Amino acid sequence: MSCTKKDNATLLSPDNSLRVSISVSDSGALYYTTYRNDQAVMKPSKLGLIREDGDFSTGLNLLGTSETELVKDAYDMLHGKKQHFTYEANKKVYHFENNKHQKLDVIFQVSNDGVAFRYLFPESSNEIKKVNKEITSFYFSDSTRAWIQPRAKAKSGWNAANPSYEEHYLKDTAAYTLGISETGWIFPALFREGENWILLSETAPDRDYCASRLLRGEHAGEFVIGYPEESESFPGGPVYPQAKLPWQTPWRIIVIGSLKTVVESTLGTDLAKPATDTNTAYIKPGRASWSWVSLKDDSTIYSVQKKFIDYAAKMGWEYCLIDANWDTTIGYDKVKELADYASLKKVGIILWYNSAGSWNTVPYHPRNLLLTKESREKEFSRITAMGIKGIKVDFFGGDGQSMIAYYQDLIEDAARYKLLVNCHGSTLPRGLQRTYPNLISMEAVKGMEYVTFDQPDGDQQPSHCAMLPFTRNVFDPMDFTPVYLSELAYVKRRTTNAFELALAVLFHSGVQHYAEKPEGMFATPEYVQQIMRDIPVSWEETKFIDGYPGKYVVLARKAKGVWYIAGINGEPSPRKLSLALPFLKSKTGAIITEGDNNRSFSEKEFTISESGAFDITVSGNGGFVMVVK
Repeated sequence: MSCTKKDNATLLSPDNSLRVSISVSDSGALYYTTYRNDQAVMKPSKLGLIREDGDFSTGLNLLGTSETELVKDAYDMLHGKKQHFTYEANKKVYHFENNKHQKLDVIFQVSNDGVAFRYLFPESSNEIKKVNKEITSFYFSDSTRAWIQPRAKAKSGWNAANPSYEEHYLKDTAAYTLGISETGWIFPALFREGENWILLSETAPDRDYCASRLLRGEHAGEFVIGYPEESESFPGGPVYPQAKLPWQTPWRIIVIGSLKTVVESTLGTDLAKPATDTNTAYIKPGRASWSWVSLKDDSTIYSVQKKFIDYAAKMGWEYCLIDANWDTTIGYDKVKELADYASLKKVGIILWYNSAGSWNTVPYHPRNLLLTKESREKEFSRITAMGIKGIKVDFFGGDGQSMIAYYQDLIEDAARYKLLVNCHGSTLPRGLQRTYPNLISMEAVKGMEYVTFDQPDGDQQPSHCAMLPFTRNVFDPMDFTPVYLSELAYVKRRTTNAFELALAVLFHSGVQHYAEKPEGMFATPEYVQQIMRDIPVSWEETKFIDGYPGKYVVLARKAKGVWYIAGINGEPSPRKLSLALPFLKSKTGAIITEGDNNRSFSEKEFTISESGAFDITVSGNGGFVMVVK
């Protein structure tokens, strides 16, 4: 079979709304074009890779294609925006050969919510093959708008701790104006072309591949897959992809549709590797008290941590996180006492670790204890004997292949000791939480701690939070550490207390570390404390209700027969909304909003109309939480 510019090989989604066409130019270069309802979503974009021993970007010949195959999957997850997941897509494999008769397969799967593709080198080899460059591009028209996060330069920032995916987003920017950038942009990246919203991301990087970023391509509006910087490796390990054959890349994901399609999509886990370890009884998602975000380093002492254990117990939360330097400010023996005390109150202890080897100079400790399998297992054995339930590991070294392997080594070893893992100063999860259920969260976000540092971050918090349900938190758990109700020491908080409360519903994470300290929580009305006791972290269902990236968002989430509808306004002016809630028509419930001022609350009952419509005005930088039982 041949395939030229005039003879496209086409694959449709099961509902025929999405279409991808593959073409080969006269020079043997590969292109793909995506369509929604027969309207092109992007310009023809490039496919291919360059391997050290062969070029798979030009001079390619299409040998044939597989028959279209309907792929189905169904799976459950312990935490996230849904409990039961289903996936259905049409699959086709395109078989190519380059000028050296080396083989390359391009695998496409098109579901009703998007297009996914990956590369496979199908031949066998005992020699290590190295990929130097990926040609894959996403080429947008001049009218396309972008909501995208710049990537920090590796080994920059405080104690060379970057990249940690902790920048503010560029919002509603003309995609073609994003020029050459040494560092590029991170996933997920959101775009709008006419009526079509497009979310780009990747999933399922294994230990034999690096994580990727977006770089400016040859043309304005064209973005290409970029590999990490040379310094982003575990010491002595590779940065760029290398492995024996056969060998396949991570999935490249293009969610296409409405904002509802984007926010409700689960492609990031649908295409991730399933979990192989079925021993998950010890994995209990939950909420946690945490002293550091409000009280900083001086709070990591025995008396304060005991107080925060009591706080978690009174709130019915499952965990208390003891942060950096605990090994000297408290010590192992006294932490064992705290773990025993917490166990009596049905609270589990999570301990902080510095992941770091030589890739940064962060002074916090314990550090370097997790670098080798021998030292990891020694430490994990010690702390599990103490009754510790999980670890928070901070300050990773980038996205190189060897660093991605280090994440997986650490998570796998922790699972053998029945330890939960939360990674900070880290990369994006990219679906790893499906593969490793004990990975309950990762940071990879400019979270609440930055709001406590300086005013510019505090000023941007409202719009930043209104971005995250459309980007960072679409697929993967995000440890933003929400809900700060007290005044900050050095920053004027712009958000209302009802805005902060809504974040407990809007952001999903397998462990939700709440930022508020005991004094602030117990000063709120009892109904606020009660909802903070009730809000779960594992959801059965999530619905997008309304919103616009960086401006406002309203989501509905269901757990144990209760619907929580939460919204925030990321702009300073009040916003009138008419919410469509047909699944709750004629239902009654309670709504919490601001009270007399933006640091107070009010609660009242409501009834949704027979049509399911509910009108509400959301205060500037304000929010609300509705509960329907």
